[in-house]
Amino acid sequence: MNDKTKIIRAKILSGSMLDRALAYWRFRGSKIVFTNGCFDILHLGHAEYLAKASGLGDVLVAGVNTDSSVRAIKGSLRPLQDEKSRAFLLASFSVVSAVVLFEEETPLELIKRIKPHILVKGNDYRLEEIVGHDIVAEWGGRVEIIDLVEGYSSSSIIGKIYRSSGKNGSLRPD
Repeated sequence: MNDKTKIIRAKILSGSMLDRALAYWRFRGSKIVFTNGCFDILHLGHAEYLAKASGLGDVLVAGVNTDSSVRAIKGSLRPLQDEKSRAFLLASFSVVSAVVLFEEETPLELIKRIKPHILVKGNDYRLEEIVGHDIVAEWGGRVEIIDLVEGYSSSSIIGKIYRSSGKNGSLRPD
């Protein structure tokens, strides 16, 4: 494993590693931003969303649903990529400071643990639909809703792949 791979893997935090990182960032006075999602197939929409979210603070923590959590939310055919792959790919973005896997269907417990200054979701959510919006406001944080890149979603890409596949499962040229 080369040094760059180690750097990426070191950004995937769990348990006490997350707590130590949070203590360090708070000691430095860093503004902590949190977002979450399945991040099944990374695409332009994700890259722009994460860059915008990162620009709102000093540290961006991304919560990633585990495989069982994704199945509970999106059905038995998802995720297409396993949680280790999704976490590693997300951690490879320079704008992402840390990646944390979570088992629950919502990130509420993780939000309570992280206590972000800013909670970020895309504009496919209304404020009252964003899990944790109320508790973030209670401790003086805020919620930011970011415009998504039109036409980019994992579900639409997966649909396009399925529609373009032949009877034998191989992809046909467009």
